[in-house]
Amino acid sequence: MTVTRAFVPIYLAVVAWAVVAGFPRLGALLSPAAGAPDTAVHTVLGLAAMLWALAAALRTFRPRPPTDFSRQFAKNHAAVIGMNGALLLGLLTLVTPMIAPFDPIQLDVGPHLAAPSAAHWLGTDEFGRDCLSRCLYGARVSLVIGFVAVSIAASVGTTIGSLAGFYGGLLDRALMWATDLLLSLPRLVLVLALVGVFRPQGATRAFVLVAILGATGWMGVARMVRAQVLSLREQDFVAAARALGVPTHRILLRHLVPNVLAPVIVFASLAVGSTMLAEAALSYLGLGVAPPTATWGALVSEGREVMRTAPWVTFVPGLLIGFAVMSFNLIGDGLRDALDPRLRGRS
Repeated sequence: MTVTRAFVPIYLAVVAWAVVAGFPRLGALLSPAAGAPDTAVHTVLGLAAMLWALAAALRTFRPRPPTDFSRQFAKNHAAVIGMNGALLLGLLTLVTPMIAPFDPIQLDVGPHLAAPSAAHWLGTDEFGRDCLSRCLYGARVSLVIGFVAVSIAASVGTTIGSLAGFYGGLLDRALMWATDLLLSLPRLVLVLALVGVFRPQGATRAFVLVAILGATGWMGVARMVRAQVLSLREQDFVAAARALGVPTHRILLRHLVPNVLAPVIVFASLAVGSTMLAEAALSYLGLGVAPPTATWGALVSEGREVMRTAPWVTFVPGLLIGFAVMSFNLIGDGLRDALDPRLRGRS
């Protein structure tokens, strides 16, 4: 818990920064000479609604004794640090419209390739765009791609693994054959092939990219879920449900799938970081989200030509990628240790 309290001043500093920077923009937008983006208003109103809901919830809140899982997770200080790092990134993306000093795609907001200064905290790129604003908005896109793609992969993998493990027979062999075939292909090569086949352009490029990353990341969780279901379907509670005449689909959805969610959650927390790395690699190769939309991978790619003369263009996005991946990996390790009784006490 001490580690968590150490992050509280950082959270408060970010919120104070957002309030100080956001409310003047809100006033400018509501005045006749509107100059602030609509997202600033939406963010302010959203934060006000969240604070009101939080205050209402605290009125009826009654603390509950900590569970064994929460105690085990709290003992892992590395996992707590990772959780706070992920929460900090989430908070920054929430208040981005309020704290970003410039539009991320606006050109010539300052001198080209200007070094970090009071006017531009992280400098500018070769087109005179503010690097801090692009990093903040890039976090939104990169994190959303990671979460949505992992959600798709976890859902598809859980469905296929559950069906294969529960029904067995020809369906099991067919699904596992397809899974093994896709596992034999390197993921980056498979993603590059699919991107080359579909050749998405414009606004649809981000959606196709998320779908491809999700469709190429489900194989590992499918095999893991299948193994769990093969073991659980022989347990007494499943036999009792069958004896009571419970329909097959109800047994699968109500009794088996909830019991395999723990390893799926661990997989998802670890896969967010690897998916973000895959998106960064695609953006570095010019196959990511279409410019001028900012993502961390795209920012690293844009700055490679000026890496020697303006290293700040690539250094900060690369550092943020590493920070995000490390945070989610630490969370995954902590969840694995807390959920697996064999690993408890090793933190």
